[in-house]
Amino acid sequence: MNIQFKKGVLELCVLSTLDKKECYGYELVNEISKKIFISEGTIYPLLRRLKKDNYVTTYLQESKEGPPRKYYKLTEEGKTFKTELESEWKKFTNAVEDLLGGKE
Repeated sequence: MNIQFKKGVLELCVLSTLDKKECYGYELVNEISKKIFISEGTIYPLLRRLKKDNYVTTYLQESKEGPPRKYYKLTEEGKTFKTELESEWKKFTNAVEDLLGGKE
């Protein structure tokens, strides 16, 4: 898949995944990679920005395998932002589909 396509939609993918369940970073990468291949290096800067913007919050949870894991949880602001992004995404993809299909 084109890397520019992924960059443009990765934020929405992260927010949508976190809306379904709270995840730690590596788990988030695995969940998204089931549909769209991404690397760990692309997720962490995005998660830091989402936290700075108050769209996600974090907490530590003990792990049976090693040190505690940092989990990411969507905030109410994050849920609102996700809904706005989904709406924009649907409008955008509908417009692209119209262009590709030649609809007027």
